[in-house]
Formats: sequence, structure tokens, C-alpha cells
Amino acid sequence: MPHELIISEKPSAAKKLAEALADGKPLKEGDKGVTTWNLTHNGKDIKVACAVGHLYGVAEKEKSFKYPSYDIEWAPAAEMDKSAAHTKKYLNAIKKAAKGADAFTIACDYDIEGEVIGLNIIRYVCKQEDANRMKFSTLTKEDLVKAFENKQAHLDWGQAKAGETRHFLDWLYGINLSRALMTAVKAAGSFKVLSSGRVQGPALKIIVDKEREIQAFVPEPFWQLELHTEKDGQSIVALHEQDKFADEKRAQAAFDTCQGKEPVVESIEEKEFQQAPPTPFSLGDLQAEAYKQFGISPKQTLQIAQSLYLAGATSYPRTSSQKLPRELGYEKILEQLAQQKAYEELASILLSQASLRPNEGKKQDPAHPAIYPTGHRPGKLGERDHKVYDLIVKRFLATFGEPATRKTVTAALAIEDERFIAKGTTTTSPGWHVLYAPYVKLKEQQLPSLSQGEVLEQKDLALLAKETTPPKRYTPAGIISELEKRGLGTKATRADIIEALYKRGYIDEKSIQATELGIKTIATLEKYCPEIIDEELTRSIEDEMEQIREDKTTPEHVLAHAKNELTKTLDKFKQHEQAIGEELIAAERETKDQQSALGSCPKCKDGTVHITQSRKTRKRFAGCSNYPDCDFTASLPQTGIIKATGKLCPHDEYPLISIKARGRAPQELCLNLHCPGKQVEGAKEAILEAEESAHVKKCPKCGKDMKLRKSIYGEFWGCSGYPKCKHTESLDGNRKKNGQEEQKD
Repeated sequence: MPHELIISEKPSAAKKLAEALADGKPLKEGDKGVTTWNLTHNGKDIKVACAVGHLYGVAEKEKSFKYPSYDIEWAPAAEMDKSAAHTKKYLNAIKKAAKGADAFTIACDYDIEGEVIGLNIIRYVCKQEDANRMKFSTLTKEDLVKAFENKQAHLDWGQAKAGETRHFLDWLYGINLSRALMTAVKAAGSFKVLSSGRVQGPALKIIVDKEREIQAFVPEPFWQLELHTEKDGQSIVALHEQDKFADEKRAQAAFDTCQGKEPVVESIEEKEFQQAPPTPFSLGDLQAEAYKQFGISPKQTLQIAQSLYLAGATSYPRTSSQKLPRELGYEKILEQLAQQKAYEELASILLSQASLRPNEGKKQDPAHPAIYPTGHRPGKLGERDHKVYDLIVKRFLATFGEPATRKTVTAALAIEDERFIAKGTTTTSPGWHVLYAPYVKLKEQQLPSLSQGEVLEQKDLALLAKETTPPKRYTPAGIISELEKRGLGTKATRADIIEALYKRGYIDEKSIQATELGIKTIATLEKYCPEIIDEELTRSIEDEMEQIREDKTTPEHVLAHAKNELTKTLDKFKQHEQAIGEELIAAERETKDQQSALGSCPKCKDGTVHITQSRKTRKRFAGCSNYPDCDFTASLPQTGIIKATGKLCPHDEYPLISIKARGRAPQELCLNLHCPGKQVEGAKEAILEAEESAHVKKCPKCGKDMKLRKSIYGEFWGCSGYPKCKHTESLDGNRKKNGQEEQKD
């Protein structure tokens, strides 16, 4: 029977589409766990089928490990990667739903990736040259019905061509550059999985350049004079007006002049200023704020924002816009938010205003507005999801708020010819602060009431010797903002690029630090093949993507130019293949040594304790680098990430290590299994008592005897039925939060 086939990007979106368009109740049609929806809309039969992201990927026509390789095609993802095997059933379900269809509509996310997903399904599964296109920014019923009724007669070919070209370019650069690096290492007699790419290389160089800046930083001494006084019991801290003295003698002279003398209030200046409301969230802004407020990584923030969008609670997150068009219906969204208890009062404040006008930013996105709440209840949310949702709602509300008014009072305090400045800034009218609480992080510092000519008592005068500090490293959110500022990558890919750098061992830590491998990789490429990390080349390709989208150039032209440049780069690389490989191997070994080092050996004092692995059991332990001359070893937990702390245990001067298990905060532990610090209060008595009654204490889970066990964490109770029963308790009888999987008699 003739019908229209609508294709969505995800199963949850397909369900919302079907429910929104159905005249009655949509009917489910299931096949191997994949649901297709059948419905009638205004008398016309419709089927809604779904993908699960990309069903096709770029593949080499003839597989090899040679480079350069340019002969590529689209292929079903299930045939390329075992982890994508589940996509085959979705592809088959769409094939089945396409039989008999006389109209095709793409309802994937309206962006470059969504366009490519839809394009491949239309031409390879449905065997069509074109299709209708729905455009929407939320999965609410109103928006979906409106998008269907106003659908475009064709795919967005600008997006489709630009998206396909981007996929081809990313494959060409990523595969060929990665193969080149790994071939170089192999040519030097080793093996290491390495990767680079069109954006990954320049991104790593930005981080390495920052690391070099920090390493090259030479602190410079300076001195500050800090005056302490008070009025009516309220302390006043004032700094010398020169702030930083480069000359210690000048600072000492000022100190000597002022020591023990009473300051006089020379002048008081009050200045009010208005603080504009924040701008709406683009994806980059949301990622930065979520990291600042909650420490949630940019990649996790995007995942949470995507799930909120699919739940219909917020708008499409992959946007660079800071604008909220009037057509969104501000009043309606606020009225719906007012139905949620948490936002009832705040939404009512805005609805009582004479007019609603958001404080928009400069950034625009042709596809989607800034991120905003739809007003629909999100349902039950996990802790992190709720935090991000609340942040999005509060930011939306705050953009409509009144400016906040703050007042700064500046008091100049004089002692002879030396002048000190005290400042206090307070909020006199909170305005939008009320709407964005608790996310407004402003210091409120009020000076007591002072009058000109008033003499104050000197409580203290300090001459502080300080040094300038090195530049700060990038945070995960900070590097994404930097990439956006430099026009590298896209709003959807930047977080994945940083994740790839972590995965390959090029960077480490939350405050992003380039590893020795990352630093040496960039140094090697700069020396032999700087084109691979050329930021300008990468940015020019991004500009060409936009030109394709605007129909100012063709994919063929862009790809031909890219292949030509890549060929020249790889030819140059091959000339130095062996040397590059040798330098990368050396960097890899140095990085491993640094990452495995836990501290000085407590036995021989000369060696370094490293994390190592038993060849027989494959279990990790700590051992001295001076083996066999020094036989020091120590047990290590077999799960979790172990790192050095640079500190010694105060009880026995063994190295302290940090262990981070999934879902838990890092813990500091002593390497010494018998460290006195691991004994809980009353532990000795508990052990003696336990030895006397080892067969009396029963496991509350399975009923078997509990036995006294040992691990690097100290003594604990463990069920004798281990490993079938893994119940553990601390010596005081409470269930252990950090239960041990490895129990030893």
C-alpha cells in the first residue's frame, strides 16, 4: 500500500515523531528488536523508521596498510566494524519499511551529520535520489507537526555535500597520517598505536605550545605591601597603590616609612555599574559552564544535552548560536516552566514583566537557535542530568532578567607620602542574579563606612615576597573554547578530538598536561613534517566546507586540493620515516617511565619504584628500578588508575600513591602493606577477637563463615565463599564501600 516513509536519526526521536503526527494512536511493528511505527496523519498512511546514528561509514575499497590511500567509498557500518553489528538490523528494518513507499522524508537532526545520515539512507537503502526534509530544533509535538507541515521538498544539499566532503577529508587525513606514524615506528623496530588527523595534530600542538611556555617560564620576584586596619570591628585590607614592587629596596623603604604609623582616609570614591544578563547557551558555552560549575567534562555534557533533547526537555544542543528568536514563543515556554515547582516562582517573575527580550550574544547558527528548555517536564533524571537541565533552564531565565547593579567603593589610605588602596564591591540590586542562582559566583566585599580625613589604627603591615606564576594549563572546557576561537573542528567533534588525545597518551590530567610522548611527537613533526600540524591549513579546509555549504565551490575541487597537499606532505614524511620512528619510540619509552614512577625506593633509597607487571600472572605490582640489586616489591590494587602523589607517608616514609576507581573519588594509599596508618581504631583488639572467633561470625549474604583477610587497603572481613560470594565488611562490622575483589588467606 502506498505510504510516506519518515526516517529519524534515533529510536526515541522516531517514537516522538509517530506520537506527534498520528491522528490516533500509532501502531508498533517490531522486527528483531527494531520498532517501526505505522500511523495515519490527515488521512495519509505514514511509516516512521529510525537509524541509530550512522548506518554507513567511509571505507577503503581495497584494504591495505599502505599510504597514501585515496580510493574510498561508503559501506554499511556493520560490515566495517564488529562493534557496529547492531546497525544491520536497523538498516534491514528501513529497507522493509521502504517497500511500497511513494514519498520519503528525512527527519534526522538538522545539521551536517544528520544530513549525511539521511542522504546515505535515501540513496543506498531507499534507492532514491532525493527526499523531503523536516527541520526542527525540539522534539515537542508542536514543533514536529509544524516541521512536517512545512517540510522542504528537497534535502539540504549544501549541508549534505559539505558533510560528505568532511567525512572523506577526515578519513583521508586521519587514516593516512596515522598509518604514516605507525609505519615509521615499525620501520624503527617497534609497534605503537598512534593517531593523528586534520584537527587532532593542530589541537595537540596548541596544548604542547602551552606546555613549552610553562616549562620555559622563569619566575620573577616581586614584593607587595599589605596594610591591615579596621573600622567598627570590620577589617580593612589595603594594598600599596604600586601593587607589585620590582625593586626590593623600594618596597623595603616604603615599609620602613609606614611601619607603626596610622593611616588617614585621603579619599573615598563610589561608582555604580550595571552587569548585563548572560547570553543564551551555545554548545561551547554550555560545556564551559558545566565544567566550571560541576566539573562535568565537555563530552559528557554533550551526551547529557543530547539525551535531554531526545526526551523533549531541551532544544537541539549542537549549535553555535547565542540567539533566541521571538518565534520560539517565550511566554509559552515560561508558562510551561511555571508548571514545574522548581521554576514556578522564577518564571512568574518574568511573566509579570512588561516585555520579554533576551540578552543575545553575537554568535549565530543558520540551523538552530541557542539551547533552551522547551518547558516540557523532563521526567526522572539522574543527578548529573538534572544538574545540566537546571543549568539550561536557569540560563534561559536569566537572559530575560533585568541588569544587576553593583557598587564599588574605593578608599585611598595615606601614610605620609605612601598611598594604599582598599576596595569593596557589593550587589545593590540583584536583577538577573536571582534567576541564575546558585550559579552566580561573585565575591561580595563591603568596606565599612569611612569619611575623608578619618584616622584609622594600623593593625599590621606586611611586606610580602612573591614570584610571578607560570601560565595556567588548559582545562578540557578551556581547550574546546580555544579550538572554537581558532576555527578548528566543529561544535560536534571538538570534545571527541580531546578524548582521542587522552586515549593515545598524548595528554594527561584534568588540567591538561602534554605528556612526553605528546611533546616529542610535536617536536618530531615540526622537525621533519610541519605540514601535519599546520593550523592554517586545517582552518582553510574548514572555510572550504562552509563554501561548499553556500554553493561557492564544489566537493570535487576541495578533495582534489586536499589530496594534492596530503600527497606532498606524505612524500616528505617518507624521506624521514626511520628517524621519525626512532624519535617517537624514545618518547614513548620516556612517557611510560614517567607515568609508572611512584617515588623513591624506601629500601635502597637510590632506585625509583615503578608500576610493573608479572609475566606469569599478568598482575601489577610495584618494584624497584635497581632490581636485581634491590629486591623491593609491594602489592598494588589490580583495578583502578594508579598515580604518584610526590608525597611520603608520614607513618613510615613509603611513597604515597593515588588510586582512582571508576565512580569513586581518588584515594591516597601507602605502598607499605603493614603501614601503621592503615590500622583503624581498635583494630588490634578486633583482630585478636576475630582470630578467636573466626568461625562464629557468619556472612549475612550467604550464611558461610567470615574470615579475616588482608589487602593493600588493610584488614577486613571477607566471606569464605569467595569468589561466589563477594561480601566484605570493615573491622567494625560495616559493609565496605571499597570491597576487595582479591581476597588472600
